[in-house]
Amino acid sequence: MVEDNSLWPAAEYGDAVADVYDVWFDPGRRAPDAAVEFLSGLAGDGPVLELGIGTGRIALPLSARGLAVTGIDASTAMLDKLRAKPGSTTIDLVIGDFADVAVPAESFTLVFVAFNTFFALSSQAAQVRCFTGVAAALRPGGMFVIEAFVPDPTRFDRGQRVQVDAINAIGTQLSASVHDPLTQTIRTRQLLFGPEGPRTFPADLRYAWPSELDLMARLAGLELIQRWSDWHRQPFTSASGNHISAWQRPA
Repeated sequence: MVEDNSLWPAAEYGDAVADVYDVWFDPGRRAPDAAVEFLSGLAGDGPVLELGIGTGRIALPLSARGLAVTGIDASTAMLDKLRAKPGSTTIDLVIGDFADVAVPAESFTLVFVAFNTFFALSSQAAQVRCFTGVAAALRPGGMFVIEAFVPDPTRFDRGQRVQVDAINAIGTQLSASVHDPLTQTIRTRQLLFGPEGPRTFPADLRYAWPSELDLMARLAGLELIQRWSDWHRQPFTSASGNHISAWQRPA
């Protein structure tokens, strides 16, 4: 299989959206409390690694609970936003593409990636490499947790979709997407019409079905422990639009 990462530079989205990200994805609208409670319960005494840490929506409250947190992100602009926040000096930040998890082996009790960010990896090969790197980074008995949507091709009409995401203080937010079911990719341009004129943000994804993620995990030597529909541990069913999946490295 030929892998082409050139379509999705790892830092492209974060660098473009960093200045409006915390308003666009207001923590008040996507409260992290349940996620923090869930993850801290799995982490034990830590330490914890977040892939795609962004501006620290989840990492900062985890660190505030006394956990040692490391975060990987490809976007220096996103990490600059994080560094400007109170409490950020306690978090160890690594700049890089988390497809290749560049951290010491057997260092973490918990590795996690939230908010569909795993799908920012541009190919199945990159996603498999990520699972392999995570497995090596986990201590025996450690856990890998992914928050992601369940793919729904019916959202697209003739392979495309345009929707209004929000109308708020920074303007009107739209998304225009095209879907390729053969490569399982969704190429999206998020559009912001605000006081300073229109802006465009690339948000391309390569989605994977839960069963495909389970196979990646098994290839990396991880075992599925449980899958829920949300951070509140509601049961995962055929009607669930999202999932929280947890895999474990055998002790």
